[in-house]
Amino acid sequence: MVFAFDTLGFSKRLREAGIPGEQAEAHAEAARDFIMVELVTKTDLAAALSALEGRLDGRIENLETRLEAKIREGDAALAGRIDGLEAKIERLSLQLTVRLGALMVAGIGALALIQRLN
Repeated sequence: MVFAFDTLGFSKRLREAGIPGEQAEAHAEAARDFIMVELVTKTDLAAALSALEGRLDGRIENLETRLEAKIREGDAALAGRIDGLEAKIERLSLQLTVRLGALMVAGIGALALIQRLN
């Protein structure tokens, strides 16, 4: 945004402070040409902030989407591993049942043999 800069008033104030007229005018023109072009308004800042917020919102949404996808991938991988562990536990449980059954048969057979011997 362009500011209205009162070079006449600025140079007048400098002259009143004891600066020679030519120098006061040179200072006023330099201030107008070099300083005033660098100034921003609240409106300029608000527009820049709004644009930045828009960019950040877009980036945050992108990150959220990517993170959600990674979480879904992790959930699927974890579910697969859990299924594999459950199957392994089931298989080991069956093996243990068979072994315990075999031990019981052997124990009953040993008891029967002991009774026959007595």
